[in-house]
Amino acid sequence: MARSTHSVSPSLPPLIAGPPRARDMLELLKPITWFPPIWAFLCGVVSAGVPLGAHLPFVLLGMILTGPAVCGTSQAINDWYDRHVDAINEPGRPIPSGRIPGRWGLWIALIGTATSLVLAAVIAAFAGPWVLPATALALLCAWAYSAPPARLKLSGIWGPGLVGFTYEGLSWFTGAAVIAGKLPPWPVLAVLLLYSLGAHGIMTLNDFKAIEGDRACGIRSLPATLGARRAAWVACAVMALPQLGVVLLLAALGKVPAALFVAALLAAQLALMPKLIADPVGRAPWYNATGTSLSVLGMLVAALGLAGGVRL
Repeated sequence: MARSTHSVSPSLPPLIAGPPRARDMLELLKPITWFPPIWAFLCGVVSAGVPLGAHLPFVLLGMILTGPAVCGTSQAINDWYDRHVDAINEPGRPIPSGRIPGRWGLWIALIGTATSLVLAAVIAAFAGPWVLPATALALLCAWAYSAPPARLKLSGIWGPGLVGFTYEGLSWFTGAAVIAGKLPPWPVLAVLLLYSLGAHGIMTLNDFKAIEGDRACGIRSLPATLGARRAAWVACAVMALPQLGVVLLLAALGKVPAALFVAALLAAQLALMPKLIADPVGRAPWYNATGTSLSVLGMLVAALGLAGGVRL
């Protein structure tokens, strides 16, 4: 499918416009999307196996960093560069509806980027050096995902992969680095990478609601290019296989109870997947509420297994 020129470089709205309302700016930052990176961050904290103790203030700051700051900024970036797509798929969003007027969407994205880097630098000054580069990489990924010339969201392979890597992998890494103050050990890195791969399938589920707009604007999401049914098969396989890898890794490390628990959660997801595949467009939200929730719970179980339990 040829790329639409409108999907890459739409005309800019007028520079001058009055400031938007606070509630419209909050809607632009999509608070509902903050949960996955915050959850992954907390899984990283748990997986390090370090008592919270005096680290609690930095854990709280890290939750703000991964959620409202970095994730919120990524949503502003995406909405700004997707304003033409949202005009088709979600015309009521703050930018296409005019509630975020002029170039305020871009200014909010730039301010959020700078604020996130400053907050990461503050945390890194007390909690180790790995937080700042991880945050910078996450923000770079956010801009590369949405903004030209990269605009990796045009790809059904690179787009969901990049989001999964930042939402799950980098957030988990940041949590482990904040609490331990050093590079996480290899088993933690292996598990966070596996869950990052699995998140590719979860991100694909979000594309089923936008097939019409994606095709019109040249965004080659898997549902838009493969069709809904085949894309659902791919998404299910991509969600399941990395979790199987987590089970095998935990078992090899001697974390048998955690491995069995994650295996049981995976089995429950596999039982739900045929219903998703039968009607992926209609049932993607349902599967997100059921199967994806089981996968997210498995992340915490794996983190607890790596840590050997909860340490306060």
